[in-house]
Amino acid sequence: MTLRLLAALMLATPALAEPVVVRAPAGAVEGRTEGALRVFRGIPYAQPPVGALRWKPPVALPAWQGVRAATAFGNACVQPRGPAGIYTDPPASMGEDCLTLNVWAPRDARKLPVIVWIHGGALVSGFGHAAMYDGAKLAQRGAIVVSINYRLGVLGYLAHPSLSAEAPDGVSGNYGLQDQVAALRWVRDNAAAFGGDPANVTIAGESAGALSVMYLMASPPARGLFHKAIAQSAYMVTTPELKQPRHGLPAAEAAGTQVMTALGARDLAALRAMDATALTEGAAGKGYGPWGNVDGKWLTRQLVDTWDRGEQAPVPVLAGFNAGEIRSLRMLLPPKPASREAYEQAIRARYLDLADAFLRLYPARDMGESALATTRDALYGWTSTRLAIGQTAIGRPAYLYLFDHGYPAADDNGLHAFHASEIPYVFGTATRLPALWPRVPDTVAERRLATAMGDYWVSFARDGAPRAPGQPDWPVYGREAHHMTFAATPQPGTRLFPGMFALHEAAMCRRRAAGDQPWNWNTGTASPVLAKADGCR
Repeated sequence: MTLRLLAALMLATPALAEPVVVRAPAGAVEGRTEGALRVFRGIPYAQPPVGALRWKPPVALPAWQGVRAATAFGNACVQPRGPAGIYTDPPASMGEDCLTLNVWAPRDARKLPVIVWIHGGALVSGFGHAAMYDGAKLAQRGAIVVSINYRLGVLGYLAHPSLSAEAPDGVSGNYGLQDQVAALRWVRDNAAAFGGDPANVTIAGESAGALSVMYLMASPPARGLFHKAIAQSAYMVTTPELKQPRHGLPAAEAAGTQVMTALGARDLAALRAMDATALTEGAAGKGYGPWGNVDGKWLTRQLVDTWDRGEQAPVPVLAGFNAGEIRSLRMLLPPKPASREAYEQAIRARYLDLADAFLRLYPARDMGESALATTRDALYGWTSTRLAIGQTAIGRPAYLYLFDHGYPAADDNGLHAFHASEIPYVFGTATRLPALWPRVPDTVAERRLATAMGDYWVSFARDGAPRAPGQPDWPVYGREAHHMTFAATPQPGTRLFPGMFALHEAAMCRRRAAGDQPWNWNTGTASPVLAKADGCR
């Protein structure tokens, strides 16, 4: 080894491993410099909800004494270990002591925008420190990136009459949502110490993370804790109510009572004594599905009603969905009829006077593609458009996108623009994907698209308007219904999928008016009969 090379290594090594201490109101934390960034991992933002604290609201930690190490990620929250698939990315460790967050910050950060990332996973799985969510590339663009963990599954969303009775406010469930609010309060109080601007916070998430973004936009306790919102593949589905069955869903408390009985637990003490992993996997195996619930405090009404009344957070929104959402989620598809004739008969019997509009958008000549598009649009396309329309109606800017980008490893396996495939482009993490994720080729074109998307996202977080050097302007949604399509390159357009939103809005309206059926999950050949209703198209 030459002296010159040895000297270079001696100079470079401390920059990679040099400790850095930030003295925040929560307490002093020691992270590491990594290139031009300071990175802090596994910072606790609330007390661990373990044992007797299960199904309790998160409690802020008192400021700790001394310097806390923040160089290793914390536990993922407890979740089932599912079968292998493209989304499978098992955490290194998990436990109930999981309410931690991670921070990526430029070394010289001063009043930079803060992006708080909320991971997806159907409110059942996932963790904020998954490699695909590494915040380094976004932070290098001039942002503070924070990723969070929040309680999942039965530990995060169980409602039960006994839990409501012991709570001072008389409600239960929504613990995962409460964790997210607690994390945002921590960001408000501590972001400035890391170089962030607590008056410029963007919440962002994909899939269940985007559902969580909508919950936060609707939740009164979250008001004022963020100033912009990014919702990637959000779904504005029916929400259970705490105490009453409505819209074809059981009351959240009744669902909790059912799962307690199914698990053989006599009371809350027995549930709290169960092993966390056994409890989580047992509840999932008994069919328990975690959702937020309308409890009058954390969520005051159905999300669609919140948006119809203009009561959502009045912040700029960037929202969109992927052209191939359902290609990797085929379990959501409605049953396929035996023939084109049977398909058309089924649609006409269910959609009645809306059937002609349905069949124009989703024709019988290719039932497979039509089913994929139907489910995509009823869940994700309709929701993204509704978010854009809703913010426009209250005088806030909204930006709509369609991710329609494919590459050989995905397209060759029938996964063109599949659910979540935009994430590694936003984060610039195409080399850090789950083991079975279709490999993204390392080409100039792929890197350019990732650079453009990262630039647009950070610009939105900074200024409320997505811009990217050398790329087309992204017009506000507005009256012309502008959008941006991310295919080989970003391309602006207007009126995405004409007629799509109107059809699914009408279907949702009729289902909601009926009062005995949910919306979104039961679409196409799985739809109930959509009888005409007052106030609906």
